[in-house]
Amino acid sequence: MGQLSTLFAPERVAVIGATDSEGAVGRAITENLLESFQGDVVAVNPYQDDVFGLECHDSVADVDDVAIDVGVVVVPPDVAVDSIREAGEAGIRNVVVITAGFGETGSEGAARERALREVAAEYDLNLVGPNSLGIMSTPVGLNATFGNEMAQEGDVSFMSQSGAFVTAVLDWAAERDVGFKDIVSLGNKAVLDESDFVDQWGDDPDTDVILGYLEDVSDGAAFIETAREVTQETPIVLVKSGRTDAGASAAASHTGAIAGSERAYEAGLEQAGTIRVETVQELFDYAQILSDQPLPDGEEIAIVTNAGGPGVMTTDAVGDSGMGLAEFSDHTIEKLSETMPDEANIYNPVDIIGDAPAARFEAALETVLADENVAMAVVVACPTAVLSYEELAAVIVEQQSAFDQPIASTLMGGKSVGDAAPMLNDAGVPTYFDPARAVDSLDALRRYGEIQSREYVEPETFDVDRERARDILEDAAERGRNRLGVEAMDLLDAYGIPTPQGNVVNSPGDAQQIARDIGDDVVMKIVSPDILHKSDIGGVEVGVAPEDVRDTFEDLVVRARNYQQDATILGVQVQEMVDLESGTETILGVNRDPQFGPLVLFGLGGIFVEVLEDTTVRVAPVSEPEATAMLDEIDSAPLLRGARGRDRVDESAIVETVQRLSQLVTDFPAILELDINPLVAAPDGATAVDLRLTIDQEEL
Repeated sequence: MGQLSTLFAPERVAVIGATDSEGAVGRAITENLLESFQGDVVAVNPYQDDVFGLECHDSVADVDDVAIDVGVVVVPPDVAVDSIREAGEAGIRNVVVITAGFGETGSEGAARERALREVAAEYDLNLVGPNSLGIMSTPVGLNATFGNEMAQEGDVSFMSQSGAFVTAVLDWAAERDVGFKDIVSLGNKAVLDESDFVDQWGDDPDTDVILGYLEDVSDGAAFIETAREVTQETPIVLVKSGRTDAGASAAASHTGAIAGSERAYEAGLEQAGTIRVETVQELFDYAQILSDQPLPDGEEIAIVTNAGGPGVMTTDAVGDSGMGLAEFSDHTIEKLSETMPDEANIYNPVDIIGDAPAARFEAALETVLADENVAMAVVVACPTAVLSYEELAAVIVEQQSAFDQPIASTLMGGKSVGDAAPMLNDAGVPTYFDPARAVDSLDALRRYGEIQSREYVEPETFDVDRERARDILEDAAERGRNRLGVEAMDLLDAYGIPTPQGNVVNSPGDAQQIARDIGDDVVMKIVSPDILHKSDIGGVEVGVAPEDVRDTFEDLVVRARNYQQDATILGVQVQEMVDLESGTETILGVNRDPQFGPLVLFGLGGIFVEVLEDTTVRVAPVSEPEATAMLDEIDSAPLLRGARGRDRVDESAIVETVQRLSQLVTDFPAILELDINPLVAAPDGATAVDLRLTIDQEEL
């Protein structure tokens, strides 16, 4: 795949399917290009002599020797692939396929899309679409879309999986003076996808913020790798819509039921360093502040207001965010007491009362911004007869420039705001009617500062017995089994995950011998791929004395047969007892997501996992810092750290187990789901007590 610079900065664009027929998409694209594009436009249509004064060529092969940088394809779907092949043969590197009727329309369209993808690979084409609205790039006036708005120039680049969303955003943005650098309607993403454009815009010095509307991610692992690097310099803000139950309806494990596709997106987009939002308003609120304001050097915020009620609203919004109210220094309190009226509240939030003119805002704002405990500020004002919003805007702009700290403003009101909002926006200071939006936007700055400060650590590769693990999985596949239980505990042992002493046996005598080797009371479990919840049918016995092992073996088999006469009985597991009283039962599991691959889950385990769902997830491979963060994120983390008189568990052992399991499922894509439940965390280590997994036999 070549660089995409000529896609957005072409000198010559060919419209393949140009026409002047009323209502035709080819007409709209040709007109849009002729209206604003600074380069040359070439019309291609074998059925017309000219279009809007442009000579029509029968094909791109008939165009003279001057190179065409971009071909915009808007011909019927049954001839589109041939047109794209002609473009490739003519040396065109960039193709935007507006034509619909491909993968979105059924099997015939899907076949056309496969053919299109093959042609693109053959000629190494940068192909946008198909089923795309088109692309824009404002520096060269490129409007290769059939939308009715040309974007204003700006420093935000925007991609969308919905063409309709692009047209709506452009209409919305035009009313609010929001500008763009590049815009792409992704369409079906047959070739170029979100990762390609993130990579391109990450290298673009004229793109300060990347925005996106996505319904899915084509390759989750590639997106994480690309975005993780780009977000060190350029923020990415995404709306991700659409949820899918792919894989969840057939989930055979706790992890499969809990870690559905939506959680994969949550984890993947967070690991990629993106900021995910829910609304268009948030998308552009965050874009504006990330583009124009400096990053804060902390999370403490100061509020300056002339209105008590809105000040309280703002304080509540801070409490709901990841920020906190700044505690002013004694010097700041003293200075505010000297310069503010006696009725004012000089503690945060600073209420300078309703008769405050712009000069009083200036004195308060200058004082709090000088406080080293203040990382950012929000100014909240309501209109009064003594306050000029234009004068207040000038004060805010001056103070923001003087202290170079992020400020957001809330000028409540309508017509009284007047020219103040444009003054603030021109200076890069965002202003909102709702104080919660101001606080949320500042919190987005804080979050991006945290993302930028992350240090990515490569996942550790442990010395494991991969061949032994492969043998275990292949043996199961050869026997036609796709669901495994404790009989596969050696799989964990091969990857260095501690398991209790024991084995699966097929006779009472062998069971007794294992118990004698262990030398203490044991746990015994029926082993059957047809019986998933063993304890529900009496298939588990705990604390069995060695002399009772023979009888218990027989009892377990009988109970299993009584529950399901035709159940496959693989034997009985005889296992060393693990002290659950001195440990904490956790769960460690994996569910393989269609887009992001293996999703590793950790949380509170045992019988309560599906009730409490106190879990957190990461996309594998998981590094040591990411595994450590997983322990911090669960609500029951205090149970691991000595809460209510419990012994503190060995967290490093859990972290290492998370990494080792992550390596196992990364090495073996055949593992679709896996549960270690419980993973007993104790002061002296972590032990996997039970195992359940599902495999794809065809992947082995």
